[in-house]
Amino acid sequence: MVIKVYTASSSGSTAIKKQQQLVLGLLAAMKIDYEEKDIASDEENRRWMRENVPENCRPASGIPLPPQIFNDDRYLGDYEAFFDARENNEVYAFLGLTPPPGSKEALAKQNA
Repeated sequence: MVIKVYTASSSGSTAIKKQQQLVLGLLAAMKIDYEEKDIASDEENRRWMRENVPENCRPASGIPLPPQIFNDDRYLGDYEAFFDARENNEVYAFLGLTPPPGSKEALAKQNA
């Protein structure tokens, strides 16, 4: 399983840049392997991301904006969904990964 984060290297939006940095920074801090897919420099990445975000998860404009997160080809969510998972100590579950032993998420799962 590969976590893929679709980003835009040349976004004019500071909000999008901050969201991308937060997602990538947290994945790196948690030592979760991921692939960053730039939609600004690769038209194939842009097309694939737009086609694979489910209709019910798209914004009113119809065009999903980065960051968008996938596990292989399975859509996981956008920044808001990732942020909610982080707030609830459920990042590994959100990503479809097994939490490492001793992590807050693994301990919460044991105590549930």
